[in-house]
Amino acid sequence: MSIPTDKLPYFFGSDTRSKEAYRTIIDDTVQAITDSVTDAGAYQGASVEDLQNLMQATTILPQTGNGWDAVLDEVKKTILPNFLRTWSTNYMAHLHSPALLESIAGELILSTFNQSMDSWDQGPIATEVEVAVVNELCKLYQLGEDADGVFTSGGSQSNLSALTMARDWYCNTVLGHDVKKLGLPSCYQKLRIYTSEVSHFSMEKSAHLLGLGYDAVRKVPVDELCRMDVQKLKTMLEEDVSEGLLPFCIVATIGTTDYGSIDPVEKLRVVCDAYNLHLHADAAYGSGLQLSQHYQQRLGDLGLCDSITVDFHKMFLLPISCGALLIKNRSRFEVFTLHADYLNREEDEEAGYTNLVGKSLQTTRRFDALKVWMAFQCRGKDGFASIIDTCIENAAYLAQAILSNDRFELAIKPELSSVVFRLKGSCEKNKQVRRQLLHHHQVVIGQTVYQGRTYLKFTLLNPLVTHQHLDELLAFLEKLGSSIQ
Repeated sequence: MSIPTDKLPYFFGSDTRSKEAYRTIIDDTVQAITDSVTDAGAYQGASVEDLQNLMQATTILPQTGNGWDAVLDEVKKTILPNFLRTWSTNYMAHLHSPALLESIAGELILSTFNQSMDSWDQGPIATEVEVAVVNELCKLYQLGEDADGVFTSGGSQSNLSALTMARDWYCNTVLGHDVKKLGLPSCYQKLRIYTSEVSHFSMEKSAHLLGLGYDAVRKVPVDELCRMDVQKLKTMLEEDVSEGLLPFCIVATIGTTDYGSIDPVEKLRVVCDAYNLHLHADAAYGSGLQLSQHYQQRLGDLGLCDSITVDFHKMFLLPISCGALLIKNRSRFEVFTLHADYLNREEDEEAGYTNLVGKSLQTTRRFDALKVWMAFQCRGKDGFASIIDTCIENAAYLAQAILSNDRFELAIKPELSSVVFRLKGSCEKNKQVRRQLLHHHQVVIGQTVYQGRTYLKFTLLNPLVTHQHLDELLAFLEKLGSSIQ
């Protein structure tokens, strides 16, 4: 059904006309999406210049609106053909997953009702769902009775929030200084965070935003499996303390972005206790392993950590954005609490209303917990375990296939689902292979640097990938590589 511009309702509502328009727009969109997917490729291959030219040819803000039908036609022509297809078994470049079908339905629901997670009266049931899901997550990661959490946009926001808590806790309890009221202490340039040399770049970003600077992040060398070297960490701490520096936090990476390597939380807990430090686990990648039936032990005991970053738009296969920060001691959320008469009135909270704005860097915030609530109930523990175990086993299979082929080199044995390897030969050969796959063969893989050389990367988050498909891709990579001098 065509909807003339002047007849298009503003909103979905209780009246028949708006409901019919809503249904038409959603049905039209679903039809356009399904019609646009005619093959199994991950990307149709348009170049940077192609896409920039498409945008330059489009009038973004016309004087008079074009109406729904014209806009959908433009989307069909310009946008849909040029999307990455994250569900394709040929897409394995990044920690960027396909989206489970029920979670896409969750996106439609939460966007339609457009709840905001800052105050109870902006999302009554949404607030209660998030509280319930957070409680379930705290149990899942065994954080104890005083644990709490909040949903975030993803790993970077969770890590920034955790480091903010760690800094303020240390300044309050060790230095006797209230950063929240007084700002940074005079000795702020001595504060130090310790994380592995292959940790996520949000550590440096967070240190900058916290007023500490990149130099506050001490990068600890890693072992042959790219895990933090605890002995070298101890040496660095001893030297830094003797020089009058102030360590306040260790960040364990539970699944590094490139290698999926997992730092040893049990050993790091001992170090933190010895130096009175906050232990944060950046488990944005590896957190899904908690649901694995066979590989959960690789994580270590995350319940020993003071805070944990969890991302659901990685191994849990939910749409972007969807993350959470979990903490062992709920009182540390005090760092974000500030009362406003128009938002989180104290008398409402005393009466039992929960206003989640006091736990978040954000004010307005999406109801992302709905996607977790729906997916958990839909798939159950067994369903997620099957997904995650399949991905880990695919990575192990691929790694062994690479080791068995003298045309390739493997960086390290995978612990999660990322496999870093290279075609033997020049760095330029590996770069060219990746570009050819992207623009000419509908295959999207990753690229990184290991020990100073260019490596390729398969990030296997799709449980539909088969061993046969991996064998075929390796053979095709070998063929492409042999054609490049």
